[in-house]
Amino acid sequence: MANDRTIAFIGGGNMAASLIGGLLEAGWDPETLAVGEPDEARRGHLVERFGVTVTGDNAAAVKGAATVVLAVKPQAIEAVAGELGRIIRDDHPLVISVAAGIRLEKLRHWLGVAAPLVRVMPNTPALVGSGVSALYAGDDVDGPGRAEAERILRAAGEVVWVPKEAHMDTVTGVSGSGPAYFFLILEALEEAAVAEGLDRETARTLAVQTAKGAAILAESRDEAPAGLRTEVTSPGGTTAQGVAALERGGARPALADAVAAAARRSRELGD
Repeated sequence: MANDRTIAFIGGGNMAASLIGGLLEAGWDPETLAVGEPDEARRGHLVERFGVTVTGDNAAAVKGAATVVLAVKPQAIEAVAGELGRIIRDDHPLVISVAAGIRLEKLRHWLGVAAPLVRVMPNTPALVGSGVSALYAGDDVDGPGRAEAERILRAAGEVVWVPKEAHMDTVTGVSGSGPAYFFLILEALEEAAVAEGLDRETARTLAVQTAKGAAILAESRDEAPAGLRTEVTSPGGTTAQGVAALERGGARPALADAVAAAARRSRELGD
């Protein structure tokens, strides 16, 4: 699918690379993608890997673009927005921000212009095309703008929209921070299996593949997780004993506390 609408990525780190790779795999012409990246070595890597236009001049990357993806660290976005505000005012592109915790009101203030803005919270599995991104659109974003933002983020996995920007803090607690929760569970399962006598390689394979299979199964079925759990839990069987132990150990409230704590920290950073 060739596309003549240029997307400019400001920041050429892992998230930008995952999106660029996904877009190219979906058939986008590399000549329609540009990247502004300050690190010379990183620029060379992006050119070699993707064949896209890469420059150390952010303004040059953005000029004439239909969509600008701000894929920079939160601490850098104020300076970047100030640098690009005039061009965005003149060209009026769709602006997509993946900077964690940065609210659209702040971004609009730093840009100094009422641009169509979309805020995104991706997660790290996007690096392998299996992420999920939550999107929130500002009032200036029309239907085609929403469709364009969704199409770009689908290059890295699934996409969901939230109706209120405040929901992005909850998204952060669930999916933004969520991979770390699952890594902790994998770590604990591996250690438990080793303690029961398995070698570490076997223990890790069993833990990872079980998690992967459970996720694929959950994705393939319309049934809620509670129903799937009941389906595989025979009364009085081994799974019933294991689940009961997890409930006694407080697995459910611990996960609820983790989501609440991460969401609370997201709100603090945004304020």
